[in-house]
Amino acid sequence: MFTRRVMGVETEFGVTAFRGGSQVLSPEEVARYLFRPVVSAHRSSNIFVDNASRLYLDVGAHPEYATAECDSITQLLNSDKAGELIFDRLSRTAEEALAADRIGGEIYLFKNNVDSRGNSYGAHENYLISRELALKPFSLQLMPHMITRQLICGAGLIKNNRFVISQRADQVWEGVSSATTRTRPIINTRDEPHGDSHRFRRMHVIVGDSNMAEPTFALKIGSTLLVIEMLEAGFAMPNFELDNPIDHIRDISADPTGATVLRLKDGSAATALEVQRGIFEAARAWLAERPDEGTPNTDMERVVDLWGRVLDAIETQDFAGVDQEIDWVIKRTLLEQFKERLDCDWDHPKLAHIDLAYHDIRRERGLFYHLQRKGLVKRWTTDEAIEQAATTAPQTTRAALRGRFLAAARGSGASVNVDWVHLKVNHPEPRTVALLDPFATGGEAGEDVEKLIEYMLKDRKEG
Repeated sequence: MFTRRVMGVETEFGVTAFRGGSQVLSPEEVARYLFRPVVSAHRSSNIFVDNASRLYLDVGAHPEYATAECDSITQLLNSDKAGELIFDRLSRTAEEALAADRIGGEIYLFKNNVDSRGNSYGAHENYLISRELALKPFSLQLMPHMITRQLICGAGLIKNNRFVISQRADQVWEGVSSATTRTRPIINTRDEPHGDSHRFRRMHVIVGDSNMAEPTFALKIGSTLLVIEMLEAGFAMPNFELDNPIDHIRDISADPTGATVLRLKDGSAATALEVQRGIFEAARAWLAERPDEGTPNTDMERVVDLWGRVLDAIETQDFAGVDQEIDWVIKRTLLEQFKERLDCDWDHPKLAHIDLAYHDIRRERGLFYHLQRKGLVKRWTTDEAIEQAATTAPQTTRAALRGRFLAAARGSGASVNVDWVHLKVNHPEPRTVALLDPFATGGEAGEDVEKLIEYMLKDRKEG
């Protein structure tokens, strides 16, 4: 069992450019401007940046950022938010290029999951699990939490003239499978461990919403970590095995009371709120004996406290205690205020604009960050920690070694190739170090990386 666990998040962004209220370029053209300095410097639109995270242009002209390997919730949050800073800075450079080309306009990057045409883009989570676990049965045990988790960490969305809790609930069609785009599953079973395949597996979660509010992100990741830990440890949990895991995911999204009834495998039934409540109570009991590794128990206590308060709010329908911490609650409150002021229905275009503007990642323009500046959204981390994470790799995983190698390579101008596992120097003769242990920060792996750096720098000096 890994109580200390390596994990990561992949975020795809929506992108567009406007001038005077009109769209000036297609998303594909905007993406090319966005990645122009990346391609110019690295001859590729798929690179690892200084903080050891991956930056690339995904299918469909979606800029994507995959965090470096992290081993705590707060570290992962900082790395995720750092991705917003990195892309925002690229967008400002792209705006200068647009101006120089006499096109002009402002570039918008949205950290959401659905565009105006209904196209979906993801926010994927990755959790290291033991190779000894059978992934499919393990994933099925996770299903009750994954189906109902949207109640506590959805991003919210206006859809079909109503407000729904989750942006991704409409986009997944299977519980567990190896597919990713044709029929998106909740958990993807494609076997890509990005490490020693004899020891590790990577559990790839596709169902989650992108989060703007830091406490919501922490609750999404933290609650899932606790469930994984309990299942791995064989800790006593209520049996909510679902008859059809995917059957009610959209119904739950449409019902903020949590009253959606789920059919269970044993023929009984439970509401979505009852499922979350049962899992929450088990997690609270698990905290009493959880090893204090990876994410500190003090942070897990914050997670469990928020989790319980959200469930209480759903049960009582009094959200005053969480309306500055949970994305869908924050957004719904804001939209309802405008809805009342405009005396309109949910299909009013002004509400659609507010819904989208909430996800604008530019700090001085985005609606979420406007609320945060006014003290209407609570924090989990700090601007200083996020800023540091934009340039510095996590120091408690192998990302530290990748970051050290990247810094040396870019400082010397050496030709190298990097992926999640491999560090390769191309000249004079190709040499590669494989980092198969995601927890490696020193020892033999560190020595191998230092030797590779010495080899690289020696060649640059001699050249």
